[in-house]
Amino acid sequence: MPAVFIPSSAAQSQTGLFRPLLLLWLSGCALRLTILAVPPVIPLIHDELHMSATQVGILTGLPSMLFASAAVPGSLLIARLGVRMALGLGLALTAIGGALRGAVPDVNWLYAMTIAMGAGVAIMQVTMPPAVRAWAPRRIGFATAVYTNGLLIGEILPVALTLPLVLPYIAGNWQWGFVAWSAPVAAIAGLVALLAPRQPTTNGAAPRRRWWPDWKSPLIWRLGVLLGTVNASYFATNAFLPDYLRSNGQGEWISAALTALNTGQLPVSFLLLAFASRLERKAWPYVLCGILCLIATGGIVFGNGLWVVAASALQGFAAAGILILLLALPPLLSPPDDVHRVTAAMFTISYGFAVIVPVISGLSWDLSGIAGLAFLPIAVCGLAMVILAPAITHVRHVAR
Repeated sequence: MPAVFIPSSAAQSQTGLFRPLLLLWLSGCALRLTILAVPPVIPLIHDELHMSATQVGILTGLPSMLFASAAVPGSLLIARLGVRMALGLGLALTAIGGALRGAVPDVNWLYAMTIAMGAGVAIMQVTMPPAVRAWAPRRIGFATAVYTNGLLIGEILPVALTLPLVLPYIAGNWQWGFVAWSAPVAAIAGLVALLAPRQPTTNGAAPRRRWWPDWKSPLIWRLGVLLGTVNASYFATNAFLPDYLRSNGQGEWISAALTALNTGQLPVSFLLLAFASRLERKAWPYVLCGILCLIATGGIVFGNGLWVVAASALQGFAAAGILILLLALPPLLSPPDDVHRVTAAMFTISYGFAVIVPVISGLSWDLSGIAGLAFLPIAVCGLAMVILAPAITHVRHVAR
């Protein structure tokens, strides 16, 4: 875990926060380890299973589909089982499904296990903001930045280490690569089960918590649609960048470009540890990030070599900026018992976009025969960020 600075407070308070923050950071890592193990080996899977570009788009979109469809059931699990048990269940399901994706060399089996893994990650994602609220109620902004930093590290490690380190160690077998990246998730599940704070017990029957989102709330639609454009551009870029570079004879830049795409998110993560509270309700950071996404997409399509790597880093920087600012809003703007409902609705809406856009990108490539057109829907997402950004200034604070 990278060094985390905790602003000055009583030593006892810092000691009490360390374990929850550590578990939040590790769980944030687990949100992406198994998912981002796929892009580096897409060319291998593509060749061995004889997949089309559309099928690659479907494979990439499946986790996002589960993020959308399983978010509300995840809210129900939190309401019935509590934060700790729901998070542990999500971690376990992610580890099992992620490891089994390569057990059978068949596209349908790969899809099925990806669905199981995606359901686990969906449960985890909905659980994280309520966990922040429950485990660090006085440090919500900082705790959100900590687990988001873990999420970004979890995105970087698989794309940076799979090709140069993991695959050579397992004789180039992509199936065992999935097992290798699922093992840490299983370990984190054990740590959460053993060390996570437990909910205080009460005498008598506790009131049943609400779990169904208020779909009439403008808050969830504003947050969900904007987050959807970010998720769609990020996942689609990860999906098509490897095959696009290979189709242009730039296969040697795949690992560097994917690493830059994900490593580029770290600088903004550390910046927002200090400045998120000042920027979260301003429109201009979202407009700026949308413009940067447009520039980065053009750089990927029309650039070569190091220019593609630089454009990929810029894409990651811009997408992460909006992601971190948006993820801090549900626990900040919602009453404690509504955080899981707002989060579930926001993810349901947002990941619907992340399902559709990669599939549209794949179809654009397949139908036209022009690889660069796979990035046209991604450019449209960047434009949508710019157009939708002013809605952030209309988000009202909710009584807490």
